[in-house]
Amino acid sequence: MDGPRDSWIHTTHDWAVTVDGDHLGLIRRAPAEFAPGGPVHLVLEVLAYAADEAAGRGGGRCVVALHPDGSVSVEDDGRGTDTRFDEHGRAVQKPVMATKDLRFFDAPAAERLPDGQPRRGMSVVAALSRWLTHTNRRANGAWHSRYERGVPVTGLEPVTADGTTGTRVHFLPDGALAPRWSPTGDEAARWSAHWPELTVRIDDRRGRGDRSGR
Repeated sequence: MDGPRDSWIHTTHDWAVTVDGDHLGLIRRAPAEFAPGGPVHLVLEVLAYAADEAAGRGGGRCVVALHPDGSVSVEDDGRGTDTRFDEHGRAVQKPVMATKDLRFFDAPAAERLPDGQPRRGMSVVAALSRWLTHTNRRANGAWHSRYERGVPVTGLEPVTADGTTGTRVHFLPDGALAPRWSPTGDEAARWSAHWPELTVRIDDRRGRGDRSGR
C-alpha cells in the first residue's frame, strides 16, 4: 500500500518510527537476556522471519552461511521486506531492524524459537551486532542498507534487480556474546523440523577465504 505514510497500518512494526534508540539501548545493555546462547540465537531470530514468509507462501528455502571474519549471513527466497513508496515517491522500508516487533517484544505469549527462548524480533539481531547489512529484493525494487549496533548508517541504496526476490541479512555478532558459533551437523534438520515449511541449509565458508558482504 503506497501513499501517505500516516495512512499505513501498523501490523508488525510502527511505520512512523525510523529508529527507536531507547529500544535498541535496552537490548544492548542486556545481551545475555536477549541473546541467550550467543550468536546462534541471533540466527534463529532471523530464520523466524524467513519461516513466516515460507509459511505464507507454502514453502521456502534459506541458507545460513558462516564467514571467515566471524560474521553470519542468512538468505531466503521470500518476497522481501515490505517496502512502500510514500506520497513523495520515496522508498520506505518497514523498520524491522531499528524498532520493536509489536507482535513479540515483551509479549508473554510470544512464540518460542528452536532453542526454547522467546522470539523478540529482528531488532535484537541488529542491536547486538557490530554491523549488519540488509539486502532486500522485491517485485517493486531492490535495496541495500547498513546498520551499526542497530542504528542505520546509510539510507536505502538501490541495487540492480536480478530477477529474484528475498532477503539477505549479514551480521557480525557483538564481541560481548559467546565465542564463535560452530554448528553441529543436525542443527539445520532441527530447525527445518521446527519450521516445516522452511528448508534450511548451513554453508560453512570459514575455510574458504570468503569475504562476501559489505
